[in-house]
Amino acid sequence: MYTRIFNIILQALFIICVPLLLITTNVRIILNSAIMYDYGFNKYKIEKYTGIEFEQLQVAGQQIRDYFNNDLDQITINISLHGDNVPNLFNEKEILHMYDVKQLVKMVYLVQLYSAILLSMGCVFILFNPSTNGKILILKYFSRGGMFTFSLVIAVSILAIIGFDRLFLFFHLVSFSNELWILDPRHDYLIAMFPQGFFFDCTVAIAFLTLLEGGILSLIPRVIWLVGKK
Repeated sequence: MYTRIFNIILQALFIICVPLLLITTNVRIILNSAIMYDYGFNKYKIEKYTGIEFEQLQVAGQQIRDYFNNDLDQITINISLHGDNVPNLFNEKEILHMYDVKQLVKMVYLVQLYSAILLSMGCVFILFNPSTNGKILILKYFSRGGMFTFSLVIAVSILAIIGFDRLFLFFHLVSFSNELWILDPRHDYLIAMFPQGFFFDCTVAIAFLTLLEGGILSLIPRVIWLVGKK
């Protein structure tokens, strides 16, 4: 009886933590990807729209990525604009919003860490349980976590395709307790540099990576079974 309850709890742990780990890991990868930033700058012609040279956009992108990973509260985007040195490209409203974004990023990092720890602990408990075949059970639970991840991302992807505007708005309403995120691309460089299309592309990249990883995990038992038959 207790063994069955224990296995149900462990299975639920994997089903919850596998998608959390995969999604937060991929968010972190895309968030810190210079390639993704450069792709967005090129695709949406940010140099032409803002008047900031591409090399300086790259500098700004690097400073944003550094900010997400350092201990500073206030972001400083120091670049050259039209030949003049700009101590900080962002205004006060943008700086305050970036602080809110950083708190969200920190939460993503923590969820990634804790889900990895919980999955590691689950694996240890299973391996040291003499009443089960630990390795097979771990693969089975990871597979189910992968299947749930795949289904979850498919569902969210459909919603994003149908109405990304509404999903994007809902995300901001839920994630932020103020209206600092409401910016004007005519006056605020942050939204001018990163239009909504950029975030859609990032969402697509995160979804693609997560679907790929979830699909691979879900197929592991099947692959092992086929290899075993040979």
